[in-house]
Amino acid sequence: MKLKFIADLDYQKRAIDSVVQIFKGQEMSQSNFTVSYGPNAGMLQTDLGVGNRLDLTSEEILKNVQDIQMKNGLPRSEQLDGMHFTVEMETGTGKTYVYLRTIYELHKHYGFTKFVIVVPSVAIREGVYKSLQITRDHFNELYDHTPVEYFIYDSQKLDQVRNFATATTIQIMIM
Repeated sequence: MKLKFIADLDYQKRAIDSVVQIFKGQEMSQSNFTVSYGPNAGMLQTDLGVGNRLDLTSEEILKNVQDIQMKNGLPRSEQLDGMHFTVEMETGTGKTYVYLRTIYELHKHYGFTKFVIVVPSVAIREGVYKSLQITRDHFNELYDHTPVEYFIYDSQKLDQVRNFATATTIQIMIM
């Protein structure tokens, strides 16, 4: 049995667009850095890491957030709480689908490639992993087979973290 996902539910599209609009004005860019790891035969190995680069100022982000709040009839924030943003949705409305699709949209609009999903329990972690598996074909159709790699963080498999840091494709780490 294969699940069929509906890609054009208005309330889900509004939630996704609200998150994407937080970064309105951001250009496509990435941040490069050096990833070093253990000596191999007496030599230190390094790779080029690739990260999300945010060029917007806090003031620009706050203005975007305030515009989104006004559009959605929400109280206006007078300041940012760091880079912490909340999307609230009722149970059973597709929150997991929304935040997974938001990843693809943030990549499409701004080139972001690194995403960490932090969950409170093993059961939810496994559910997120399963959701990534069952939505793969659906998102491949919507986003022209954009390459995505995902994994559950395991401190015994640091090669996965290294790959997360150095890959240029969308990377999702679930913790």
